[in-house]
Amino acid sequence: MKKTEGFESEKIIVLPAYLLEQIVAHPLNKRLYITDIGFFPRAQYHYRERPEGCDTCILIYCAEGRGLVTMNGAQHVLTDRQLIVIPADTPHSYWTESEQPWTIYWFHFQGEQAGDYSALLKGGLGPLTLAAPDSDKFISLFHQCFDLLSGGAYSASHQILAMQTAAYAMSLLGLLPDREDEDRQRQYIESAIHLMNLKLEDSLTLDEIAQYTQISKQHLNHLFKSSVGFAPIDYYLRLKMRRASQLLDLTTLSIKEICHALGFKDPYYFSRLFRKINGLSPTDYRNKLKG
Repeated sequence: MKKTEGFESEKIIVLPAYLLEQIVAHPLNKRLYITDIGFFPRAQYHYRERPEGCDTCILIYCAEGRGLVTMNGAQHVLTDRQLIVIPADTPHSYWTESEQPWTIYWFHFQGEQAGDYSALLKGGLGPLTLAAPDSDKFISLFHQCFDLLSGGAYSASHQILAMQTAAYAMSLLGLLPDREDEDRQRQYIESAIHLMNLKLEDSLTLDEIAQYTQISKQHLNHLFKSSVGFAPIDYYLRLKMRRASQLLDLTTLSIKEICHALGFKDPYYFSRLFRKINGLSPTDYRNKLKG
């Protein structure tokens, strides 16, 4: 059996041509607009084939179950929390397996920037996997978009909000790879800073920090300079000087004792470094009224 629609509890909206003309006439909708949108729960025997493709891009998000998508001669498996985009004019077919029928959220989109949004989501290349929070966010935005078109498709304000919601949803998903890179970079930096704080009373080399974070010295330098603004050792010294300031404020330790407590052997070097970073000598800093 093969079915294109007609599944229990399905939701579907196909915007008529005259309404699409009205939507596209507004300048805020020209860049991106939805033509069809739907939700097929446990869509057993779902099957679609378009040997010539179609004039819209198609986004399919599989919330659960399993299906297959072919395009450009390649076949892709789509399973739980995976999304795929089929670019416009791309021959394709897609179907679900009868043992694990998929539950999908989908929409067709067009517009001046439809190709850009398709490329942002790896259109034509393969599926994206969403984390659970991103999946929940996308489904929530999908329902907002569907409800706007379902209840007020004839309202210009509803049309604009629906199209902007779809654009936001795709932008959010398109930034996932960048967010993952940022998360990894932040973890490396936080790991390095954790080690620095543990070793404020000792001395650390760049080699030791790189070995601890398990990335190269060059990569570590690049991450710190681009994210923190300082090279790793420079940042480490600034942490030491911040601790020195606390000891000057909160204890009666001598400058020499503070110097040795923070792993410095030469009090003169320590004082010069303190002045360079804080703008005052240790003695002037301690004598300065605070609070």
